[in-house]
Amino acid sequence: MILVTGATGNIGSALLKVLHARGVGPLRGLTRDAARAVFPQGVEAVEGDFAEPASLKPALKGVCSLFLVSRLGSDADILEAARQAGVEHVVLVSSITVQTHPHLGPADENLAVEQLLKETGMAWTILRPTQFASNALMWATSIHGRETVRAPYAETALPTIHPADIASVARVALTEPGHHGRTYALTGPEPISARQQVEAIAAVLGREVPFAEISRRQAHAQMAAVFGVETADAVLDVTGGDVNPELLMVRDTVSQVTGTPARPFRQWASENADAFR
Repeated sequence: MILVTGATGNIGSALLKVLHARGVGPLRGLTRDAARAVFPQGVEAVEGDFAEPASLKPALKGVCSLFLVSRLGSDADILEAARQAGVEHVVLVSSITVQTHPHLGPADENLAVEQLLKETGMAWTILRPTQFASNALMWATSIHGRETVRAPYAETALPTIHPADIASVARVALTEPGHHGRTYALTGPEPISARQQVEAIAAVLGREVPFAEISRRQAHAQMAAVFGVETADAVLDVTGGDVNPELLMVRDTVSQVTGTPARPFRQWASENADAFR
């Protein structure tokens, strides 16, 4: 039995689809509301809340492998619940900032979760993706309303990754030998800036999408109100304010692990065009 947490999210939903398409089973998807979850036929929907690790006990019963996105709850309690349930292997989604920006608070927290996992005695595989293509959904309201998209560091190009590629690597790690004890840094196939992302979305919509660069101070004021000051600073550093060669590096890990090239941003934009219409 494989349990996919965050099963309705960008990575989890894609992972369930690819596992199901390849005939992997049995599969279980964790969600806060099983009645509203739409999973592939045959995937068991189970309810659980990361904020209440005790609620995960039924979901973990009989599970051999666990797909886990870090820092959505008390990771220490979640991992302990998995260990007690007899889970043998955990595939953990961490962040590339663990190696590119270890001095930042969120990166340090991700590293702490990685260490917790390694200390449990369960087999582990750690995925460290870079910026998600799906982060562009933050512009959906503006684009749908035909308003100007505003973003800082307009020309900083990062090797943004399609969430489905993270899922593809997770699928291999969960179902094929040779991936225990491995850490994979994951990127997309090419660097792409915020301006270029908006241009790609405009191309699939077939209309102009106005774009304007804003200052870090302006962006920080907006982000801090939602995420807090420290997280806002960290996000702005890794999206343009404090980039380094390690962060900007395009890696072929996706193709090396899966045998299929990483998907470009324009493919994600095409597949998600309805979100912006």
